[in-house]
Amino acid sequence: MKVFKFGGASVKDADGVMNVAKVLETQGFENCLLVVSAMGKTTNALEKVVELYFSRDNYRNQISVIKENHIGIAQGLFEPTHEVFGEISLFFDDIESFLRRNKSPNYNFVYDQVVSCGEMISSKILSEYLNSAGFTNQWLDARDFVKTDNTYREGVVNWSQTEENISALKQNLSYVTQGFIGSDENNFTVTLGREGSDYTAAIFAYCMNAEAMTIWKDVPGVMTGDPRKFENVTLLSHISYEEAIEMAYYGASVIHPKTLQPLKQKNIPFFVKSFVDPLKMGTKVGNSADNQQTESYILKENQILMRISTRDFSFIAEEHLSMIFSSLAKYNIKISLMQNTAISLELCLEDKYNNIDSLTRELSETFKTQVVKNVSLFTVRNTDLSNLSKFYEGKKVLLEQISQRTLQMVTQ
Repeated sequence: MKVFKFGGASVKDADGVMNVAKVLETQGFENCLLVVSAMGKTTNALEKVVELYFSRDNYRNQISVIKENHIGIAQGLFEPTHEVFGEISLFFDDIESFLRRNKSPNYNFVYDQVVSCGEMISSKILSEYLNSAGFTNQWLDARDFVKTDNTYREGVVNWSQTEENISALKQNLSYVTQGFIGSDENNFTVTLGREGSDYTAAIFAYCMNAEAMTIWKDVPGVMTGDPRKFENVTLLSHISYEEAIEMAYYGASVIHPKTLQPLKQKNIPFFVKSFVDPLKMGTKVGNSADNQQTESYILKENQILMRISTRDFSFIAEEHLSMIFSSLAKYNIKISLMQNTAISLELCLEDKYNNIDSLTRELSETFKTQVVKNVSLFTVRNTDLSNLSKFYEGKKVLLEQISQRTLQMVTQ
């Protein structure tokens, strides 16, 4: 069994959907499970629906716009009488029905029930188109297979139940399913975090003992830097699981951080290839004597620098660290970089849920805090530590750290 994942950019319009079939012509579709993301910027558009709903604004117009966009895509793929148009309407009817009936004030719960519909609709359109193009497949609802706890927007996978469910699938068929989503024990939808479709593909690959997993992107593979942010970047043709995990942890956007561990555990080869040029080799992640350790660059923007110190200039002791980390976990704020001295702790933070003000208020009851918003974390992997001056030119460095041929600096 092979597992392919196609992201939103690959199915953003009718031409993109048709191109998926062209990619499959070059790769083969026998015994293949295909995971697909929401189309184009649909996730962002559905997030706007949730925002409008909670601000008691007119969210129905936003839903209508998204619906018309998907109908427009389907009109470029199917005859007007095709049943897929009824399916699309049902999905959007379900969103409106849920929001009319909902009594929960839990933003994250509502978010997951609404935003997940993007993947449901895209996978249904793609599945129907592939069937019409001769790529016979079964459409699966990923929520029937990927089981999680009820941590909405950041679901934790119940691996034993998930593996039991997925391993029951027949290996001699081909399937199309959704990325990004699972369900809890009450069958409410739970999303796996933004960009979680890669993780979904890895979950299915792990549970099906896949021969390989491929993510299809609009770039040639894993590059030495994001070409939109860095000049003269090159393709990394072979990297180890460990190097890819490190790059993902530091913020390389081409690979989701949680994707790699399941694949590494079963030594499943992982490829990142271009849906524009599917015959090109792309990047292979796995165990290989050809693995590269080439200087690479990663930029994480929209970070927050927080400086924490004790009010009486006593040491930052273990009980202080425990309190700080507990608060970070409470507000679901992640640490990108940490550095401590005897009397202070400096943290570069990622605040996906806009909780930094609440965290600051809580910590300020015990500590002195200083917050600098909208900073960037610049990381250089596999660098020559004897020649670092070039990386400091033109930058206002607020914090830096060097370890094992990795340079990191927080800049403003």
